[in-house]
Amino acid sequence: MTAAALMPLFAFAQSKPDQAALAGLMAFGCVFWLFLILAAMAFPIFCFWRIFTKAGYSGAMSLIWLVPLVGPIVVLCILAFGTWPNQKG
Repeated sequence: MTAAALMPLFAFAQSKPDQAALAGLMAFGCVFWLFLILAAMAFPIFCFWRIFTKAGYSGAMSLIWLVPLVGPIVVLCILAFGTWPNQKG
């Protein structure tokens, strides 16, 4: 390639970035990650809601999952070691 063909690429790399475009890109990135994190939090709650309901417990017990660090351990212990109401009798 000749230097004349590469000149537009160098000009783009050396120009000052548009502040509004960068702000819009950053806002989009923040919203994207927010939705991704919410989806990652909602999926296990949905799954455990279904498991608790089928086990005979209230599905709202799956919200214990939201307690940091110990919530998932408590949920798994309830399901693993608790007596399931639908298995009685």
